[in-house]
Amino acid sequence: MSGRVGPGGPVLHVDLDEFVAAVEVRRRPELAGLPVVVGGRGDPTERAVVATASYAAREHGVRSGMPLRVAARRCPDAVFLASDRTAYDAASAEVMGVLRDLTWAGDPVVLEVLGWDEAFLAPSRRAVAAGETGDPVAYADGVRRAVLAATDLHCSVGVGDNRLQAKLAVELGKPRGVGVLRSEDWSRVMGPRPTDALWGVGTGLARRLAALGITTVADLGAADPHHLAAELGPTTGPWLRRTGRGVDTSPVDDTPRVAVGHGRERTYQVDLTTAEQVHGGLADLVAQARDDVLAEGRPVVRVGLKIRFAPFTTYTRVRRLPEPTTDLDTLVAAAVSLLARVPERRDDGSRRAVRLLGVRLEMAPLADA
Repeated sequence: MSGRVGPGGPVLHVDLDEFVAAVEVRRRPELAGLPVVVGGRGDPTERAVVATASYAAREHGVRSGMPLRVAARRCPDAVFLASDRTAYDAASAEVMGVLRDLTWAGDPVVLEVLGWDEAFLAPSRRAVAAGETGDPVAYADGVRRAVLAATDLHCSVGVGDNRLQAKLAVELGKPRGVGVLRSEDWSRVMGPRPTDALWGVGTGLARRLAALGITTVADLGAADPHHLAAELGPTTGPWLRRTGRGVDTSPVDDTPRVAVGHGRERTYQVDLTTAEQVHGGLADLVAQARDDVLAEGRPVVRVGLKIRFAPFTTYTRVRRLPEPTTDLDTLVAAAVSLLARVPERRDDGSRRAVRLLGVRLEMAPLADA
């Protein structure tokens, strides 16, 4: 049984604890309890960022996205390991397989996979309609134990009345536990918190809300929806007010996700300083991303560029192609053409050094392919 479920029944959010680091510890048990930092090629003297840090490393202030060099200064005793995407793909597939095989009230669960290390899980429509969902907190603990027994990986599980609540509840259960956030507890638990504690509200949006005098979740839930719509847009404004009140009507949907596009990026250990080097780097990245596109069997409709100049200024640009294509030369030319839309030169006319390049090829929707 599959499809879309909710709202109306309990929703669980399963989040694997320190996933990437945990996978590395699983195959190297001697690292258990040590500060482990995964990223790049595992060399903190190189340019790369932290993919995941174990909880022991996080106690030293190491965080995902931090340059490895900074992580090494904060935690000089950390074990640095290279990222191994193949291993993480395999471990994720193990976990999602365990979740997919679960039943709830006798029916297969509805599972919506969000990424490597997290997923939403809900009972079937029949079980919800029949009132047979039982105690979702006890069920969540059973999910946590089932994942551990089958994969030797720990997870935390959030329980809520909708996706939003379950997503936030999981943080209340970390690590290795079950967190609960239901509608009746929303105001007490979330009301005093800053708006960026909400799923989907980043620091930029929180600043815009603060400029309107809205600093807490309670403020947001009580805000005038018409004022929010006028200030933040007719879609974003009302959505924010619903979010501030703990309301989320989106269903748990097990429809397989369809890739929108494929991309590649590379941080260079030595800055690129000539046009030839930059163009060559883009050509290599486009060729790699195109291989993934060809495997999908869908043409490219948009090409995106990401470029980071030294020391750390980043620009992104996108252009729509005149017509869908998978022709390599056309895709490379489109990526190179986007360079004209970023400040490649300084005021004195000298070229700016490039430390990172990225490309993204967005494909035509399945209906148009």
